Amino acid sequence: MKPLLPTRPRALRTLTWALALALPLGAARADGPRDEFFWLGEINKATAVINTEQGLLDRRLTPLVTAGLRQVLRDAQQPGAKRPASVITFEPLLIQAAGPEITWLHAGRSSQDMHATFRAAILRDEMLRLADQLNATRRTLIDLADQHRATIVPNYTNGVAAQPNSYGHNLLGHAAGLERDAQRLREAYARIDRSPMGSTVLNGSSWPLDRARMADYLGFAALVENAYDAGQISSVDEPVEAAAVATSLALHTGQFIEDVMTQYAQARPWILLEEGGANTYVSSAMPQKRNPGLLNATRRDASSVLAQAHGVVLQAHNIPPGMSDAKEVKPNTALLRDTGAVLKRWQQILQALRVNRERALDELNSDWTASQELADVLMRRFQLPFRVGHHFASEVVAYARAKAIRPLDFPYREAQRIYAETVHGSEHPAQLPLSEAEFRATLDPVAIVNNRATAGGPQPAEMTRMLARARQSVADHEAWVRARREHVQRALARLDQDFDRLADSARPAQPPKP
Repeated sequence: MKPLLPTRPRALRTLTWALALALPLGAARADGPRDEFFWLGEINKATAVINTEQGLLDRRLTPLVTAGLRQVLRDAQQPGAKRPASVITFEPLLIQAAGPEITWLHAGRSSQDMHATFRAAILRDEMLRLADQLNATRRTLIDLADQHRATIVPNYTNGVAAQPNSYGHNLLGHAAGLERDAQRLREAYARIDRSPMGSTVLNGSSWPLDRARMADYLGFAALVENAYDAGQISSVDEPVEAAAVATSLALHTGQFIEDVMTQYAQARPWILLEEGGANTYVSSAMPQKRNPGLLNATRRDASSVLAQAHGVVLQAHNIPPGMSDAKEVKPNTALLRDTGAVLKRWQQILQALRVNRERALDELNSDWTASQELADVLMRRFQLPFRVGHHFASEVVAYARAKAIRPLDFPYREAQRIYAETVHGSEHPAQLPLSEAEFRATLDPVAIVNNRATAGGPQPAEMTRMLARARQSVADHEAWVRARREHVQRALARLDQDFDRLADSARPAQPPKP
């Protein structure tokens, strides 16, 4: 398709020459933040290159178009300069720099596909920024798990002490949740990393635009194929999906914090924050109190992220396709940056945690969190049905609590008596098959943890394996982030190079003759 030539050729040639000579080489760099203005500049540069080479933009206009665009981008680098965030405010600057003929760039375009494109590009950048902090928090969590692989602590279910466990194993459980969040982030990124550009408004354009090359210049991995989907459906899905990632991260943060917060209600906690700094503060009235300010602030901020994320979903609810309610850059950027800030606080919590190993073991030995092991050992070694063994263990606990007896102090003769009463009238031998030494070893929290045999358990060999796999997962995710970021950077560098080549080749050697 050969474009129509603009009118006023003499005036146009003069303006073109003046603009081209006025600008230094390389002045098309859209320096500054990668905001809406930046991406509008990149879209315009890519349009100039592609449409000129395709013959959709007459080459006689190239000097005017490239010089005008260079002027706008150069002006934006001045202190206090405006950076318009929409097509309708960006385009007047182009017209001011080069006249209305520069709007030949707008052939086959709309603010709808251009805005959808810069929103996706900005959201893509923010997802990678969030991924960086997620990686940092995961790595800190895994390092702490490694330090505490042999630290034996109580774990809780239904808010009640349940079983002994390695604290390192506990922390790896939280790390596994964050690993799934990293997977969700990568999957969401892949659906965000698609270019709507060239879809125009609803059904494309009669101009045969090269959408694939445009996507390549802007660093997108693929196209939003359906032109209606590009501006009306997909561009609403993207912030909602990012909000889902933020929701999961906030929930996992809150779970960890609440697990630690329960210790602050105890008279003798086994885990606390290191005192001072931003970690804790002294009560204004009660001098004995050290309030966990960092925990409280992080929980508050995680709740705020959940509220923001739900807001995105509600804004996208019950609206006709294409409405901009949930698309706005500012709140969606704020949501992901606030999520990153929550993860940063979680990382600070991990760095400030102080675990009292002796106190944790004392709590285990003062309660009966090891009682299930009695039933397991009797079934595994002596073929006693689990429910019978469970009943025996339950009666032992009831007797001990009534008499205030700790597990390791429980009288062996009473264990023999309770066992005989439990199996009385059954086919099972009346004598407790465990010796006194075996009975006491069965109640040892450290031995219980070390003797676990299930894949994924806290036993030393499994901890070594899972720590290595967790570290590899973080390394793989870090490599993925680097690769995605480098892909975009290479694409934009290639666009700069091709635009400069186009602009420089269009610079006239001498002024036009009247």
